[in-house]
Amino acid sequence: MIEHTQELKEVVFLIDRIIVVVLDSVGIGALPDANKFNDEGSNTLVNTAKATGGLNLPNLAKMGLGNLDSIPGVLPEKNPIACYGKMSEVSNGKDTTTGHWEMAGIILRNPFPTYPNGFPEEVIRHFEQSIGRKVLGNVVASGTEIIKKLGIEHMNTGNPIVYTSADSVFQIAAHEDVISVDELYRMCTVARRILTGKHSVARVIARPFIGTSPDNFTRTDKRKDFSISPPDITVLDMAIEKNFVVYAIGKIQDIFNGKGISKSVHTSGNAEGIKEIINAIKLDFKGIIFANLGDFDTLYGHRNNPIGYKRALEEFDKSVPEIMNTLKDSDFLIITADHGCDPTTPSTDHSREYTPLLVYSKNPSFIPAKSLGVRETFADVGATIAKLLNLGTLKNGSDFSHICFKTQRR
Repeated sequence: MIEHTQELKEVVFLIDRIIVVVLDSVGIGALPDANKFNDEGSNTLVNTAKATGGLNLPNLAKMGLGNLDSIPGVLPEKNPIACYGKMSEVSNGKDTTTGHWEMAGIILRNPFPTYPNGFPEEVIRHFEQSIGRKVLGNVVASGTEIIKKLGIEHMNTGNPIVYTSADSVFQIAAHEDVISVDELYRMCTVARRILTGKHSVARVIARPFIGTSPDNFTRTDKRKDFSISPPDITVLDMAIEKNFVVYAIGKIQDIFNGKGISKSVHTSGNAEGIKEIINAIKLDFKGIIFANLGDFDTLYGHRNNPIGYKRALEEFDKSVPEIMNTLKDSDFLIITADHGCDPTTPSTDHSREYTPLLVYSKNPSFIPAKSLGVRETFADVGATIAKLLNLGTLKNGSDFSHICFKTQRR
């Protein structure tokens, strides 16, 4: 194990692996600047609970989730088994890439470009000329709705469907029997090369689907994201430089464009993601496990489905004891989120929210039931990882490990 020392011969706890589990879009209340994003009143957890008669999350409640807000069904815990708090997002955005990058230490002052009126003609014409086909759509749309609307025309013409959202994304939908998945990925690579400079969208996303009619068109699990690389050093890069393993689960590799990742496992949903988290914890290595569980966002938040959102939260809660029991004494678990996506508001977009922060360790020096307060930035996660693994100092963020670990004197 790594021995961490400070001045005055102070010996600190021994931690050599961090597990970060991102519950994609599980926000917990509008940030003070939510009005700038048209997200006043958003509160993914509380509003979902209110809309569904309360949430049954006994394990997250034991960790202190109910101490963060008045969540129907999730009572405050007098002596939580974890430390608990909330985090504020400083970066100018509310999308997946921005949230994850900030956790890793990068604060974006300038937002990624968005296209509420579709992409400009010069972008679309360049893309069409490069792939040798016209495109359909080029509008802001729900991914499930646009394939219902344009799927048949796509199948008849062979032209891909291009659309965007309130996020900085260039999405290409294609039926797997009309445009092969490999060809769709090639088209995304072409779009990624085109979308640079002022048009550097955060992600180009391949959205393959199957089915025979609008009634049964279904997006498949062969989605793939083509992101831009982080513009600066992240805590993941720092870990790689020190020969630690950075084990990415879900779409983490895509979000960071492979930068700072040594091993990656893509998953098709939360159940598979949870299974891969537990499998990774069982392995013997030092470093970081960084996982994204995306069903909350993709399947339920964006589709304004609070019942499905509730079900996904409760399924994750059931997995918490196994995750915790699998941890080694030298592990440090962080459960958080990257933004909100309140399924009860008229909007189907992400929401500018605080995110929950629950941390736990079996380490003998861990002190549970400590409040971490309201962290000023998601980058506090990266700063804490850097501190615990003795990686150096990130440009952004403040370490919170001193709150939840006791020190020992020699």
